[in-house]
Amino acid sequence: MPADAGRLRTHAIQEMFWTRTGLLLSVLLVVSGLSTWAAGSIDAGTPKNLLTALGTGTFVSAVIGFGQTLITASAAQRAMVTPLVEESRKALRELSDEYRSLNAEFFPTHVFEATTDPDPAFNALMMRDLGATRQFLFRGFSGRYAAVRLLLAHAEWEVRAVVADPRARGSVTGRARHKLRHKGADADYETEYERVQEALHEEIRIGLVGLFLARGRCTSIEVTAVADPPLDRLEMFDDSVWVTLYSSVSGSQSLYPRSLRFSEGSFLYGMQRAEFARLHATDGARFVITPETTRDEFLAHFAAVTGEQPTEERFRELAERFHAFRRDFAAKAELGG
Repeated sequence: MPADAGRLRTHAIQEMFWTRTGLLLSVLLVVSGLSTWAAGSIDAGTPKNLLTALGTGTFVSAVIGFGQTLITASAAQRAMVTPLVEESRKALRELSDEYRSLNAEFFPTHVFEATTDPDPAFNALMMRDLGATRQFLFRGFSGRYAAVRLLLAHAEWEVRAVVADPRARGSVTGRARHKLRHKGADADYETEYERVQEALHEEIRIGLVGLFLARGRCTSIEVTAVADPPLDRLEMFDDSVWVTLYSSVSGSQSLYPRSLRFSEGSFLYGMQRAEFARLHATDGARFVITPETTRDEFLAHFAAVTGEQPTEERFRELAERFHAFRRDFAAKAELGG
């Protein structure tokens, strides 16, 4: 765009320059022609000599002026036009750099609208960010999606996850309201709300088991269960942060809300990193999973967080439900897992 503007400006100045010079040369040629014609129409004498001299002089001036113009035109352009064009280009570059800096600091690099099915483009870009990071910070409801991504990618990460505490009464309230927004006035809201609450608590249990199953992909997974997690989901990598807006009313009937991706140098990246550190440091049930964590050790952590002491059969049930979720999500998101 700046190059096109510079070329247009150069062309306009050249056109003005040549129009003015051409007009002057045309006037000289017309005067020379009229003087020569008039001198040929009258008898010899002083008037004839004057007209002949005028015609010859103006013609010679026109020829010399045209030649001089050809010689000095490029020099005049370098002296007058080129500096102006360069200054304009410099100003446009500085303005473009300023807008680019503002865009990187305050505007998302990508916006994905709400959908009822997983968006393959959204998931492909997030998996690319996950593959390029060393630290993965997750703040969400159950951690199911984070566990699936860890199993489908091929790298090694340090993971910190903040999930909802199933023992707290209000931990699933916000997500339950999100799921019930599309219910009509005739629905049995109380019965539906209880059903959704129980399903959400089960999602937390499945997510915890999924994180345990993904432990081989990580150097460590530090899980913190908080009583009142923010409604919006956060996935933070070394070079980007993704915010999924469960708090947004628009698209509330969609299973997957609107999501925004910000770069590492953005204002929101720094703000969300500080907020994650604050939330991670709050009081809550916390435990660490490593590749060496045994099933019995995990089940002890699981019981402390959920209040449920699972049997071997219950663990296998939760693991199978997680793998069923993983297969379904991977197929719809075209992740190939």
